[in-house]
Amino acid sequence: MLRGHQTWVFPNKPVIVSAAAVGGPFEAQGAIAEDFDLLHGDLWLGQDSYEKAEKKMLEEACEIAIQKAGMQKSDIQFFLSGDLLNQIISSSFAARTMAVPYIGLFGACSTSMKGLALGSLMVDSKFAQNALCGAVSHNATVEKQFRYPTEYGAQKPPTAQWTVTGAGVALLAGAGEGPRVTAATIGRVIDMGISDPYKMGSAMAPAAVDTITAHLRDLKIRADEYDLIATGDLGRVGHQIAGDLLQRHGIKVPGDIFVDCGMLIYGEDQPVFSGGSGCGCSAVVTYGHILNRMKKGELKKVLIVATGALLSPLSYQQKESIPCIAHAVAIEAP
Repeated sequence: MLRGHQTWVFPNKPVIVSAAAVGGPFEAQGAIAEDFDLLHGDLWLGQDSYEKAEKKMLEEACEIAIQKAGMQKSDIQFFLSGDLLNQIISSSFAARTMAVPYIGLFGACSTSMKGLALGSLMVDSKFAQNALCGAVSHNATVEKQFRYPTEYGAQKPPTAQWTVTGAGVALLAGAGEGPRVTAATIGRVIDMGISDPYKMGSAMAPAAVDTITAHLRDLKIRADEYDLIATGDLGRVGHQIAGDLLQRHGIKVPGDIFVDCGMLIYGEDQPVFSGGSGCGCSAVVTYGHILNRMKKGELKKVLIVATGALLSPLSYQQKESIPCIAHAVAIEAP
């Protein structure tokens, strides 16, 4: 049901019956490596292109999540997924392998929670008994499409972010054991006129704050009612800006519960500039690290606010500013 202006509340509380996170070699050296189900030793994954490697990661994450749930591919009713490549080819080609009803999504790096919100809506309303929701990104494919091929060795400023090589998937069902999705807030497109693709955190921070503000307003709750509020991939720069903006809005978010997936995934000694980014960033951190903490009883109630910069190489070449969006999903331990 709709609560307030832009928040869905799910009375039946769809269950995340299983989840999977797959990562690359750089993620294997990161701060949450133990929370991945599968880590690869090279970026190629035995494929002859980075794009095929990205598709394979998503396929592997789907297979692991389905296997964990004790199900078969044929049991999956709907597959919702997206990525950053033109025409979301990684997700669409993975859906070709899956051979189940498919809904392709594009929300840039907000895709993980966009998919989880829509999948929860389908399951909660009984238009589906289950839904597989995923997102994927690959450092080399994104660099090639949006910036420069990695072989070029282009220099980047400290505000830049490192695209995560990873795929995260959650399997939702109407019943079962696992964390429950209780609400989702669909974000608005916010554009503050920033056009520099190396300042994604600065561009996305206002969208994250707008969605968090809407979520708390619509549900008439305080931020400290959550054990954790995690933004998608603002990085250090964007995370600080978001914190400042929340204070200006009069929203008190305790520093120990306000975190960023792009800051959690890598270690302090890894050269990731401002932090991690990419469709796979919030997906692997949420479906790996955060859900594992919930299973351990460390977290009871979390809000994941995945952020996305809705630019393209074409819009950048035409000197357009960067419109951004954030989608928030509330997850509670059983």
